[in-house]
Amino acid sequence: MSLLLWCSRRASGLAIIALVALCYWVISAELAASRHSFEYNQQDGVIVSANGSSDRTTGFLTAVFAYYSLLVHILMCLFPARSCWAIFDLTRTLKKTAHSKVLRDYKSYHRRRGSSASLSSSATLTSSHVCSASSSEAGDIELEPYSDTTDEAAATVIHAIIIPNYKEDVDTLRETLDVLASHPQAKASYDVYLAMESREPNVQVKAGNIAQLYAKKFRSIDFTVHPADIPGESAGKGSNMAWAARKASERYPMEIRKDVIITGIDADSHLSSNYTALLATMHLAYPETAMTTLYSAPIIFDRNAHGVPAIVRVADIFWGAAGLSGLYNGSSIAPPTSVYSIPLQLVDRVGGWDCDAEAIGEDLHMFLKCFFALNGNLTCRILPSPVSQSNVAASGKGLRGLWAGMRARYKQALRHMWGALDTGYSIRKFVELWQERKHTSRAFRPLHTSLGDASDVYVPETQIDEQNPEQPRESGIFSDVTHDTLLSPNWERLFYLAHRLYEAHFLPVQMAILVISSTLYVWVAEGNGDPYNLGMVFTAANVLRTLGFMQVAFILFLYERYHDIAVRYRQREMTEAGLADRLDFSYRNVRKNFIDYIMVPIVAPLYGSIPCAHAQLSHLWTIELVYTVSKKATRQRAKSVSVDEMA
Repeated sequence: MSLLLWCSRRASGLAIIALVALCYWVISAELAASRHSFEYNQQDGVIVSANGSSDRTTGFLTAVFAYYSLLVHILMCLFPARSCWAIFDLTRTLKKTAHSKVLRDYKSYHRRRGSSASLSSSATLTSSHVCSASSSEAGDIELEPYSDTTDEAAATVIHAIIIPNYKEDVDTLRETLDVLASHPQAKASYDVYLAMESREPNVQVKAGNIAQLYAKKFRSIDFTVHPADIPGESAGKGSNMAWAARKASERYPMEIRKDVIITGIDADSHLSSNYTALLATMHLAYPETAMTTLYSAPIIFDRNAHGVPAIVRVADIFWGAAGLSGLYNGSSIAPPTSVYSIPLQLVDRVGGWDCDAEAIGEDLHMFLKCFFALNGNLTCRILPSPVSQSNVAASGKGLRGLWAGMRARYKQALRHMWGALDTGYSIRKFVELWQERKHTSRAFRPLHTSLGDASDVYVPETQIDEQNPEQPRESGIFSDVTHDTLLSPNWERLFYLAHRLYEAHFLPVQMAILVISSTLYVWVAEGNGDPYNLGMVFTAANVLRTLGFMQVAFILFLYERYHDIAVRYRQREMTEAGLADRLDFSYRNVRKNFIDYIMVPIVAPLYGSIPCAHAQLSHLWTIELVYTVSKKATRQRAKSVSVDEMA
């Protein structure tokens, strides 16, 4: 194992140790100074003891401690401020989306069109798009640019929807499929893949019967079974997605791959029909960046929030708000949370999903993989269509139910924070990008042609020329090779990405340590004067800390309106589809949910700083995490159909 690999995997844990050591040094030195009556020398600007010795090192480290604390407090204020703006901006956009004539016409076209037209033939597809890695104005979520896209053209886009799951209730899967099947474009455009795990007993019977039930409701529905004994793989959503995407890739010939978009969703994710309608129109409205775009959507916990403890509900709200912080108009860095869409050709280009232990947070990991494969020129587009999710549910009532719910949510938080390994992955990819910054081209083959290693899909252009110097590249064994031009690294976006990764993986723990240590330092230094002129720095940090806390509370205030609009529009859509009576809708009320505001000071450390520190310190000796599936609630449980009954 190289030194870079070892250190990068433990970067966040090493940062904790370094900061704790710095805080201990500074506080203990100040405590010693107060005990031994050090005198301050105004001329030299150093502390001088009775014997004339000076401690310049302590002065320097104290300044580092103070100004780093101020920097962290500034970043801690910027993060909730950006979240507030994103929620406000997204709420405003949701209103426009709900009344969009473009989307109404698109879905109306699919209702008229019916299921008779097949998209398998290349004759029904649009003309070839110009493939480029250049980035348009990222994050453009206005609807007007899409009005030039015809309904017939948008109908040619194939949505390959992969649903990774492991030991999920049949009811949960059926509920998700019922919602997908209610979309007007489902029969013409949806290829659904149930990504199952071989570790689950009777999984083929379960998947086969579900697929048979929904065979006539989609363009196609199939299932894949991910083997459990592949060397080098770790159990989890990433490895399951990788297997399913590779199997799905085999079904799409070269002539239609440009209009195939892979969407990965959780087993309990309910998509609005607006999601794929916007996805198709965006894909065709920007052909110059269609193959270099990743589509992100906000998530919302709006189904069983009324039935879980307030502390669990607030933890999920802030987890969703953290994901929303990058989903605003004009954002060039918009990492997805749970649900996202990627063109198949971009999946080919990066070699699919990674399967090792570092890819446990597959959504962010895949975003980073695409980002670095394009030298930072990945185009991010936001789909203003909230994806409905369920809160973590636990059995039991009273204090026992509260404790069970808190434990289940902590396990989920730990799994989320385990994604801090992506910081190490990004460090190594940045080094690799710097080493290959002068490369201007790359060739790749379809995902399914590789032999299990993602790197197999890359084909050096020199190899093509040397083996067949006179044969055209478009024929022979290299007929499925796609040639790609790389733009120079986008250093500005790389800087923004580094900032976002610091926010996600360092800030929660670093802020907690500095809040405690700076408070101790001020208490210890009280009465010792201000030998290093740092009093104003700590005063400013205190002001920023208070401002940041007020902004966190304001997030909840803005979230009320966002949640209300999203739930009302989802209920209206499900009512029109005849599914509303079988689904739950959790509305919020400030009076009823006032306790949520009280939970904020508890939720922040319990499901933020503590699991983050737990994960990062664990990385010092292991990167393996036993993946567990969080229990989710479903309304269909009362009329559950077992696998044997389905058979």
